[in-house]
Amino acid sequence: MNQPKNSRQYPLMLLATALVVLSLFALVPQARSQQTAASPSASASEKPFLVEWVYKVKWGHADEFWQIFKKYQIPTLNRQKELGYVLSYTVYRPGYHTGEDTRWEYRIVITYRNLAVSRTNREVTKQLFPDQATLNREENRRWELVEAHYDLPIRIIDPNGDGEE
Repeated sequence: MNQPKNSRQYPLMLLATALVVLSLFALVPQARSQQTAASPSASASEKPFLVEWVYKVKWGHADEFWQIFKKYQIPTLNRQKELGYVLSYTVYRPGYHTGEDTRWEYRIVITYRNLAVSRTNREVTKQLFPDQATLNREENRRWELVEAHYDLPIRIIDPNGDGEE
C-alpha cells in the first residue's frame, strides 16, 4: 500500500480542507442576503399594500350598514381606483352562519399601489362629498351599527418558499 510519507498529517490536511470548503458554503448565503438587502428589486415604499377591512355588525342591522357603506365607502374606493391609488378591491360576505365569536358580515380586501397612498381615504372622501355634516352624521350611524371592526394589513407569501414575501 502506498501511503503518504507523513501519515499523521494526511487526516489533518483532509480535515482542514473539509473545513475550508464548509466555511465557503456558509458564506455564500450571507453574501447573497447582503446583496439582496443592499439592492432590493423594489423598495418597500413602492410595493403594493394589502389591507383587509372586517366588519361585524349588530344583529339585524347588516342591510342598513351596507347601504351607508355603499353610499360613501364604495364611491371613495372607486375614485381611488380611478386615481391609481387602489389597484383593486373585493367585497366579501359570508355564505353560511358561523359561531358568534367568529361571525363577520363584510370583508373588503384592498390592494393599494403602496403604503403611502393607502392614507388618501379622507382626502378623496372630502372631494367626493362636500356636505361634510351629512357625511359625518351618516358615517357615525354606520359606526354605531358596528359591533367589531379591524383593519388588517396582509402579505402575500410564496407557498413554496420560506414563508416570506
